[in-house]
Amino acid sequence: MSSPHVLVFPFMAKGHAIPLLQLTRFLLRHSATVTLVTTPGNRPFICHCLSDTTATIIDIPFPQDVQGIPPGVESTDKLPDISLWLDLATATKLMQPHFEQMLESLPPISFMITDFFLSWTLDSANKFSIPRLPFYPMGIFAFLLPRLVSQKRFFKEDEGIKIVDFPWIRLKIEDFDPVFIDPEGVKGTRAYDFTLEAVKATSKSYGIVVNSFYELESVFSDFWNTNIGPPVWCFGPLPLAEPPKIKQANYQTPWWISWLDHMHEEGKSVLYVAFGTQAEISPTQFREIQTGLEESGVNFVWVVRNNGTQIEEMFEERVRNRGIVVREWVDQREILEHESVRGFLCHCGWSSLMEGICAKVPILALPLMWEQPLNAKLVVEVAGIGLRVERDDGLAKAAKELMEGKAGEEVRKKVEKIGSAAARAVKEGGSSWKALNRLISELHGAHCTLGTEI
Repeated sequence: MSSPHVLVFPFMAKGHAIPLLQLTRFLLRHSATVTLVTTPGNRPFICHCLSDTTATIIDIPFPQDVQGIPPGVESTDKLPDISLWLDLATATKLMQPHFEQMLESLPPISFMITDFFLSWTLDSANKFSIPRLPFYPMGIFAFLLPRLVSQKRFFKEDEGIKIVDFPWIRLKIEDFDPVFIDPEGVKGTRAYDFTLEAVKATSKSYGIVVNSFYELESVFSDFWNTNIGPPVWCFGPLPLAEPPKIKQANYQTPWWISWLDHMHEEGKSVLYVAFGTQAEISPTQFREIQTGLEESGVNFVWVVRNNGTQIEEMFEERVRNRGIVVREWVDQREILEHESVRGFLCHCGWSSLMEGICAKVPILALPLMWEQPLNAKLVVEVAGIGLRVERDDGLAKAAKELMEGKAGEEVRKKVEKIGSAAARAVKEGGSSWKALNRLISELHGAHCTLGTEI
């Protein structure tokens, strides 16, 4: 029997695209033929990431003269303001005619995996009788709980709310986007309509693909599949689908890696601090992070986006014996896997959490927006693989506890176990490996060859 042909279509944002590029590798390991759809402006990045694979990359035009989007901008990281993401996401619907022309020209497609934001691809999939599965760049927990809240399956208490189906999880109203808590207050807004359309398309799709693994979210996966649907498929953690990077002969060790090497030689542990490429940090939050790191006394590497935010003069001089600030692009996975790195202070973006778990590094959670408070809740209170920065106690105390305290030791033991489970999940015979086999069997035929190990 011929190999399955899978079409993959990422949204034009690094945080959405990178997991789907990793999933492309996972599909190829299962003997699938993969066609990946992108735009001319995103093609160089996609080609660079998949240059050592057999994936076919096809680009279709991104619409021009879109109100609010500067000419030539085709991805969120190029937007002058991240608040314009909705304009860019909405504009993708204008790509539908070109997308369908491309579908007509391709060999038969077994199924397509398209980003949750690209809800219009469901109509195209239905026209060509192709099963469509949306990719959610988050864990199951973060879209299950809002769904239950929107169905009023919660009751209020003095200090927050409890979900009827999971009363052991402590939650607060502010953990949720207003669209779920108070839909009447946001109904009719562009963001509400866009989200509603995407959710409706999901409900009519064949299933949902997530960058997670069953061992991390088994309770929530089982609940969703039993009570809600369509079926959720855990194919992660996807960072482990990528092979280890081979250093070229002309490779030069970045100065921050040399600094980490030095710290390791001295037997010192380091806290890695990074808040992703999209998270908006206010000047007040920025100052609090700076003050907390200085007062904590812990060793740290702080990666700062070059977005005009200024670090206080003399800060780097005051901490120069135990901390560095990096203003360049870094290979986050390389840093997290460094032997000296023993903690990760982050915004709880899902991709960052997956990378931390894969590296078996405990999380210090400082969620900023979107579903990040729920991600933090899962990491800290459900999985027990991290600590949270509390407003009353501040960053300094939390960082010191994670790096030197008893609570830090406890979460470090747990992240070792869950990190090992993550590694097993994507290996042959693991939960994510078998899940992808099942999907291919359902949609391509039970007798096809189902994968080879790296």
